[in-house]
Amino acid sequence: MASLFGNGGYSYSSGSSDGEDEDEGTEGYRKGGYHAARPGDRFAGGRFVAQRKLGWGNFSTVWLAYDTLHSRFVALKIQKSARDYAHAALHEIELLSAVAKGDPTNSKCVVRLLDHFKHVGPNGHHVCLVTEFLGDSLLRLIRYNRNKGVGLSRVKEICRSLLVGLDYLHSELGIIHTDLKPENVLLVSTINPAKDPVRSGFTPILDRPVGSQYGRTVISFSEKMLKMRARRAVAKISRRRVSLGGFAAEVEKERNLDGISLKCKIVDFGNACWGDQQLAGEIQTRQYRAPEVIIGSGYSYSADMWSFTCIAFELATGDLLFAPKNCEGCSEDEDHLALMMETLGKMPRKIATSGTRSKDYFDRHGDLKRIRRLKFWPLDCLLVERPSAAQCLKHPWLN
Repeated sequence: MASLFGNGGYSYSSGSSDGEDEDEGTEGYRKGGYHAARPGDRFAGGRFVAQRKLGWGNFSTVWLAYDTLHSRFVALKIQKSARDYAHAALHEIELLSAVAKGDPTNSKCVVRLLDHFKHVGPNGHHVCLVTEFLGDSLLRLIRYNRNKGVGLSRVKEICRSLLVGLDYLHSELGIIHTDLKPENVLLVSTINPAKDPVRSGFTPILDRPVGSQYGRTVISFSEKMLKMRARRAVAKISRRRVSLGGFAAEVEKERNLDGISLKCKIVDFGNACWGDQQLAGEIQTRQYRAPEVIIGSGYSYSADMWSFTCIAFELATGDLLFAPKNCEGCSEDEDHLALMMETLGKMPRKIATSGTRSKDYFDRHGDLKRIRRLKFWPLDCLLVERPSAAQCLKHPWLN
């Protein structure tokens, strides 16, 4: 992936940590790889000053930075310097520039690109993107509430923002996101006010700490790992004490969602594409992948709508709608298709046999070849035609 916030599996989240995210390690800090940024480092002729690292991925790291020109905090993505990574970043800039140009009031619920430039470091030339600073991801919100669901009123509020963003991307810009998932939707504010540099009254770092060198960033990873393990140990002890009834009321209070702003924005356009210039190969993260992608029958904006539905279910229940796995005698794709059919009913034969990979999974009657017994879960209605984002916005449920 080549994403701004979620590429290659990293989660950008305002700097708060639940102890589950691994660090990027030292391997990537070499020629063609990551730039070893440090707090106080200046970019773009001194305009942007690095504050702290927010996240990382296979293609880049993301830092909280301070914009000295406009006196505001921003997110600074520093791409790896190898050619392929640079090309991926330029593609993302193209899409995000179109997003920003068409939304002068910044009201379309999509992350806003503020600037981009190249930075020269010891490991090469790095394409950098600057966006507005956002809060925690929907995934972190789900986990924060201990995977119990966030309540239907909150689901509606989040869905409304998502649909506004998707309708803008699909109807006005002709962009397919292709990787919509909870990690790639960020709240505008942080869950914990102390992690928000503005609300917490954080004083920006404008000068590099004395003695900080390029090598120091890499050397400090061992110290970071020790701190991470310590946080995990504390979290385990806390959970143990809660299970014994030690201070359950206090922890429950910390999980109160009241007062958390649920306005959110779609991020991560590293895998996005124009509707008429689709990417070759497989798209979407497994659990949010549409059936047409699995069977190879081509995809369009409806693929994003499938992912949107999966997210809505996950927000409401705390559980994945589909969690396929490899099983004896069948592949993960086949298990995924079986789960879909158990939930939504048998796939129409015309659709089941329309893909380039249909013969791998279905017989000529449209039945799965290797999974013969399906356990159907009855629903009030079956999904016959996936609606557009514009149609969803008019649905009475939202109003």
